[in-house]
Parts: sequence; structure tokens; C-alpha cells
Amino acid sequence: MKRSERLVAMTHYVLDQPRQMVSLPFLSKKYDAAKSSISEDLAIINKMFQKEGIGRLETVPGAAGGVKYIPAFSEDFNKSFVGELCKRLEDPQRILPGGYLFMSDLLGEPETVRNIGRLLASAFAEKEIDAVMTVATKGIPLAYAVASYLNVPVVIVRRDPKVTEGSTVSINYVSGSTRKIQTMVLTKRSLTEGSRVCIIDDFMKAGGTINGMRSLLKEFNAEVAGIGVLAEAEDEEEDRVVDDYVSVVQIMNVDNRQPKIEVHPGNLFK
Repeated sequence: MKRSERLVAMTHYVLDQPRQMVSLPFLSKKYDAAKSSISEDLAIINKMFQKEGIGRLETVPGAAGGVKYIPAFSEDFNKSFVGELCKRLEDPQRILPGGYLFMSDLLGEPETVRNIGRLLASAFAEKEIDAVMTVATKGIPLAYAVASYLNVPVVIVRRDPKVTEGSTVSINYVSGSTRKIQTMVLTKRSLTEGSRVCIIDDFMKAGGTINGMRSLLKEFNAEVAGIGVLAEAEDEEEDRVVDDYVSVVQIMNVDNRQPKIEVHPGNLFK
């Protein structure tokens, strides 16, 4: 294999294995090249990843070491992408009853969802995460996008149990915005006890749903390793029951009379 061909093949391989350790002996055998040549190739790939703003290769020394791809975006891309996202969300026609915004069109765009997923995944890339959790249904595309960059499985919490999922664990929780008692369930086979979990959701007002998922994780003796949301409602901060989270955008003001929406970048960039 020529070096140019090997560079393309190796780039494709590490991109498909985010956050997974890849040893130099493995790459040397796979591409039939000396370890010194592989090391030089990885240095070139790492340089281009950082130049293009798509992440970096993290090197781990030692006999059991190697490299792993850490997904990320450049600061310029982050500002540009989130700025455009804010403009799209400020369309007054998106206003729904209760201060919610229509976002289903954005969550249906593969490229947009992938970019949001990488943004959120970059916030948790340095943490040990075993699974990504979300509640059905709108958070599912985001959860899969984040999980693809963290290279972990997705766990979906539902409002009602499904016969096809077998035994489940259910809890009652208080909705943060409506103060109503609601139920969420999770199948016993979906999550290993003691897992470190990243919770992902599309929209957060007071945080009751996310708080419910935290309570559900306690039933599995699991730990919340991080919380990420696409959009948070700024006017619910005083009543919010969740404080340790990252958001991509923040809905600052929703005026039904004007109508008008004000959207700013979230705390992910602070």
C-alpha cells in the first residue's frame, strides 16, 4: 500500500472509532508498515484534523498505549454554526403554546443533527461515559448523534412500557414546568448496573424530565456523568431543578404578542 493510500485508509478508520484506543502494533499489522512509519502518518493526520477543526488524535504512551480520535469543532465553526442556528430559531412562526418552540424540522436534518451531536459530544469527550440516555421521542436523534461520537450505546426512556422490551423499572416524577406527576420507564436489560451515563434532551424548561431520568438512574445504581440539551428556556432559571448541564442555545425571550423570539448561544461556549 502506498503512503497516500495508507493515510486515507487510516484516517477513515480512526474517524469511525471515536474515543477508542487503537494500538500502534494493530495499525502496523493492519496496514503492513513499520511502527515508525505509522507514527509519522498519525502525526500528519493529527495535524490535519486540528487544522481542519474536526478534532485531534490523543496519544497514550506505553506498551498498552496508542492513539484515539477525540471529536471536536474549531472555535470559528462553533460560532458560525450556532449563530446560524440561533437565527433559524428566532423565526416567530416557531412559537408554540406554553413557550415551546417548533424544532422538529431541525431535528430531521441529518447534517444539523450530526453537528449538534459533535458539539455536545465534545463537551463530554474527556469523561468516562458508558451510555447516552434520552427520553422518547424528540431527543432520540440527538442522543444517537452524540452517542456516535462518544462511541457508546443509546438508552431510551419511555413514558409507557412496551411489551417487546420485557421487564422494566418505572418511577414517578414531578414535571418541572407543569408540576404534574408523570411516569417514565426503562427496560432492565438496557443499562448495566453502575454505568456512567450522559443525559441528552432537545429542550429543557425547569428540568423536571431530566431530574426524573436522574432518579431513574439511581434504580440502576448508575451515575450521571453529564447532561446536555439543545435548547434551554432562560425564563425558567429560578425554578430549575437541574443546574449542572450544558446547552447549545438559550431561549432568552418568547413574546407571543409581538410575536418575537430572542435566542443566544448556550452555556456550552462559556
